Amino acid sequence: MGDPRTLRKKFDKPKNPWNARMILEEKDLTKQYGLKNKKEIWRAKTKVRNYRHQAREMLGLPEEERKEKEKELLKKLEKQGLAKKTTDLDDVLSLTVKDLLERRLQTQAWRKGLGNTPKQSRQLITHGHIQVNGKKVNVPGKIITKDEEKTIQWYKTPIKIAQSEAKPLQEEEKKEKPTKKKEKTKKPKKKETKEEKKGAKCPECGKSFSSERGMKIHHTQMHGKGDEE
Repeated sequence: MGDPRTLRKKFDKPKNPWNARMILEEKDLTKQYGLKNKKEIWRAKTKVRNYRHQAREMLGLPEEERKEKEKELLKKLEKQGLAKKTTDLDDVLSLTVKDLLERRLQTQAWRKGLGNTPKQSRQLITHGHIQVNGKKVNVPGKIITKDEEKTIQWYKTPIKIAQSEAKPLQEEEKKEKPTKKKEKTKKPKKKETKEEKKGAKCPECGKSFSSERGMKIHHTQMHGKGDEE
């Protein structure tokens, strides 16, 4: 059984953690619900998986044995707000992770306006500004029942929160980052000397040059004569 003093993991890690599709889905869930890390998603997945496993086992039992267990499971899910009075075991099999994440205190406080974003509501909960049933609760991952949902409010004095114009995370569109244009670097031009600015002609062949220096080089190479001093 193990030592009762040691804490056990309440979630199962994915078998293939490097699946690209799963990584993107978990990334969207963390942004949408303002979660701290992926362990909170794995914890919710494990709970939903257990509920579906129980429903699948009950469907294989005869009706007489299944009635009592089915009532207990549906009553528990109805109390947590995950099922309605008209739900069956087939509806339990269609439960998703989002259904359970919606019942967290962090999400419920955000839906009630106690925070502009899920992350802000999480901060308010961890700092002890939210109460449930008249008691301060600082656990953002607490699953809220239907009866407790009505009692979520400020603890003692309410806090004034500036209303942000930002849309909820579910409706936010991904903004494309503006691409910076590469500026062309201009090479510095060489300063021309006074001699280079003046034009000159070769005295032998009469060829014109843009600078006197170029004419002198041409004169010595082609005609083999330098300037007489």
